[in-house]
Amino acid sequence: MAQGNGAVAIRAAREADIPSMSGLLLADAGRRCADNPDLWGLAGDAEARVRAALMAAMSGEGRGPRHAWLVAEVGDKLVGTVHSLVLPVPPIYAGNLGDPGLLMPECFVTSAAPEGTMQALVEAAEADLVAAGVRLHLASGVGAEQCAMLIQAGYRPITLYLAKSRLRAGSDSEAVRPAGVRAADAGDIAGIVARSAEHRRVIAALNARFWAPHQEADTRFAAWMLRSLTLEDRDMLVAGQADDPDGYAIAQPASHLHFPPAHDIAETGILDDFFHRDFAGPARLSHGGVGAGALLRAAEAVFVRRGIDAAVVICPAAWSSKIETLEAAGYRTAITWMIK
Repeated sequence: MAQGNGAVAIRAAREADIPSMSGLLLADAGRRCADNPDLWGLAGDAEARVRAALMAAMSGEGRGPRHAWLVAEVGDKLVGTVHSLVLPVPPIYAGNLGDPGLLMPECFVTSAAPEGTMQALVEAAEADLVAAGVRLHLASGVGAEQCAMLIQAGYRPITLYLAKSRLRAGSDSEAVRPAGVRAADAGDIAGIVARSAEHRRVIAALNARFWAPHQEADTRFAAWMLRSLTLEDRDMLVAGQADDPDGYAIAQPASHLHFPPAHDIAETGILDDFFHRDFAGPARLSHGGVGAGALLRAAEAVFVRRGIDAAVVICPAAWSSKIETLEAAGYRTAITWMIK
């Protein structure tokens, strides 16, 4: 595949491109690090990690999602790159449009790239995903400039990744867990599933096309929660009574689905499953968010005990009451997933 845009040719990346691509991706990662070194710090072996990730994607190693890398070339010089993957639909969602395609943050052009190169890369990546059978397009934007580019390309925010750094600096390691919040056990699973169903109803109302629940969502989520109780890399918290909890949070390590491989995520945690009745009404926060705030502080405390210093919380962009809770606790949007 090759597409021309004046002096620019867009084509699939090759293994011979890896050294040049690594330089581009390290420069791109360096820009993120300069904007927020607490969240986007570079790994000590960043270049080796980038090269290994590129090689794995191009050689088809493993059985994970389909990755694709395209490059923009002027003469024999690379001036840009874009990374996409086909993202498996989580099992609690119906996935009526099939697995979506996701443009990753590594959509980058150099200052030497001709005008229109970024647009050409995005369009080529979308065409490649369509050829792979994708019908729903997502994109991950980091920073105002990249998000503005994606909006111009027709994407709109669907999910925010709100981050807070330096958790340890504001933490008392001996602090008592907020009253009413405790570690979950098997007896809490039914209550967590009930709150998860409420969570799913909220997000389905926000965007039924994207978050349509699977008909077996409760059963599948219950099985995953039981499995999660056995995983040593995470903490499961509940607020309230076992038979009718007010909320739950799963504090787990971050992954490179959200962070490009050049970044060190060893001290970054993520709250994907986080729900409380205080923000069950997406437009209006209940009870001043007191209970939800206590649950959030408890999750931060378990992160700190694990040596994690930055937390990211996933939240639909239209869920105003949840965003209010997070922003009141010092979280700010670091990554924006968009839909087209």
